Amino acid sequence: MRYFVWALRLIVFIAVLLFALKNTEVVKVVFYADKSIDNVPLIVVMLSTFVLGTLFGLLLTVPGSLRRRREVSRLRKELDRIQEAVNPGQTDKAVAAEAVVPLSPL
Repeated sequence: MRYFVWALRLIVFIAVLLFALKNTEVVKVVFYADKSIDNVPLIVVMLSTFVLGTLFGLLLTVPGSLRRRREVSRLRKELDRIQEAVNPGQTDKAVAAEAVVPLSPL
């Protein structure tokens, strides 16, 4: 699976590189209020809008992610409370690995 992911990354990198090499023409970028930038490579404009769109999309996912984290925390606390009610007096104490399997000398 790891090799498949690396092969996919390589394919995407080569595709983006070829795309960048094909879009080197210069363009004029005009903003609102007649502000403009002359002689900007087309690939720079396209990649910057892609990056800004990606960042904006990730920013939109933050509230939902925070809401899910709060709900998971609330549900874990509720689970701990229910487990304590079902099994009173039992606490989950972590047992050291050395107590179960003693370390052998080298």
